[in-house]
Amino acid sequence: MEGDECGGFPPEPSEGSSQRGSVASSVTRGQFPFCFVWCLQYSIFVPLCVFSFGTWCLIALCIYQTDSCKLMTSSWLADVPCFALDYYVDFHPWLCSPTAQDVLVYLVGDSAVHLCVEGVACVSVQELGRSVREALHIPDSAMDAFAFWLCSPLLELQLKPKHQPYKLCRQWQDLLYRFTEASEEDISQDEPCLQYRRNVFHPKSKELQIEDEGVLRLLYDEARVNILAGRFPCDPETWTGLGALSFAMELGVGLDDQKATAALREKKLISFLPAHVSGGGGGLFSTLRGKGGRQAGLEHNLLEEYRKISTLGSTPPEPTQHLRQYLSTCHSLPYYGCAFFSGEIDKPAQGILHRAGRKAVNVGISLEGVYVMDIKEKHVLLGLRFSELSWDHSYPEGEGDSHILWLEFDGEEAGTPVNKLLKIYSKQAELMSGLIEFCVELQSAAEGGAATETDNDVSLSHQPAGQAGNSDRGRGGRRGKLRRQSSVVCSRVHTLNTISYVDNGKEIKRLKPKRAASFFTRQAQPPTYSSVQVEQG
Repeated sequence: MEGDECGGFPPEPSEGSSQRGSVASSVTRGQFPFCFVWCLQYSIFVPLCVFSFGTWCLIALCIYQTDSCKLMTSSWLADVPCFALDYYVDFHPWLCSPTAQDVLVYLVGDSAVHLCVEGVACVSVQELGRSVREALHIPDSAMDAFAFWLCSPLLELQLKPKHQPYKLCRQWQDLLYRFTEASEEDISQDEPCLQYRRNVFHPKSKELQIEDEGVLRLLYDEARVNILAGRFPCDPETWTGLGALSFAMELGVGLDDQKATAALREKKLISFLPAHVSGGGGGLFSTLRGKGGRQAGLEHNLLEEYRKISTLGSTPPEPTQHLRQYLSTCHSLPYYGCAFFSGEIDKPAQGILHRAGRKAVNVGISLEGVYVMDIKEKHVLLGLRFSELSWDHSYPEGEGDSHILWLEFDGEEAGTPVNKLLKIYSKQAELMSGLIEFCVELQSAAEGGAATETDNDVSLSHQPAGQAGNSDRGRGGRRGKLRRQSSVVCSRVHTLNTISYVDNGKEIKRLKPKRAASFFTRQAQPPTYSSVQVEQG
């Protein structure tokens, strides 16, 4: 999907006339006499083709970008044949107008960066990045911390440096048809915006080394939005502490109880706690449903945490202290920095009739692993590092079938070690599989370099990459049994409807899915993952 390079621009227009006007008038004046003489001397077909070709060139030149959010929104654009637009962008890049156009690059939150961009139809992400970094005063040391995204309620895509946002905006509906289950009406009304936010491929370890307050503020804003939206499931003590830090950064430390309580009620809990926790305001009906008392308890807990922050030091905190503390807490969540995808999984059969359905999930993929989260309950269903899983992607075999991302991992069935398969139904399975593969390659390259540096350490040289220090893993160095605790961060494998089997094909509950190749050809780290063997005798 990468766009073509933009060529040189036409000469500057003369004084007193616009460039578009001069180009259009020159074509118009020279077109008709030429066609007339040609028709008399030779034929009619060829000049008519030339006339038609020139006409569509004029149409392409007259397209004007008026909506800075979509980068290209002409009211009559839908009536222009596609080949004219393709000619405008793809085949003659010199037609990209040098006239500066307004472009808005949104940040995570309520702010945006306003840019005046020349040749917006041909500008690449790499070129836009320089302008945005200059506007936000982002140092070169932190340039890899952010990336450009095209985002809408239906789809989020991180762009590559050579991508052209203008061109992808034109293809947005095609992308929605390919990667979402949205209706035609929703697709026709959906509009993407260009957003500047955290780069999925930026390691958390490098993020902790950032000193610039502006960069830390941008990372904080994005993390806060994800916490409040429930994208990062966390336990009560975590979101209470994070809410108190946000409260302290917004209103300052040292407020007495009365002022702090008044400020919190004015701002409302939903500004500091996840939406599914705060649940809106109080009122008579909320009190009758028992929510009024819960709101009071949430306020009390938040203010208690705020008092602890205020009494930690007598001197005013450093400007970046609370920002770093907030981000460090978010780093403890395994899915911080993930790219998120939508999908569904099978529900376990329930009731006398064994009715089953599907459950909507978010699938987060980071440099470290894959996390499947319940959208409704806001907790983790399954979290696996790449060394703990194998994966595959299967295409629909017939009408009505879905794309499926298969995750294979170790489990236990009635005391017997088995391999478990989880099916994730999603049109974005292809994107998820590709991202997993790329992250695994990055991780392998990084761990290969780390292994070279520690080559002289005999005690670590016999352990697989990434497993140093994990002495509590059983069964020949493989990972131990997944913890099942009340924390929303821990996996809930027992609630999943999975396919269980052993490597000789002996069925435990259900048949293995039909597939041409074994999952074990897609292992992240073959030395650290092996299928369950059936013991003889």
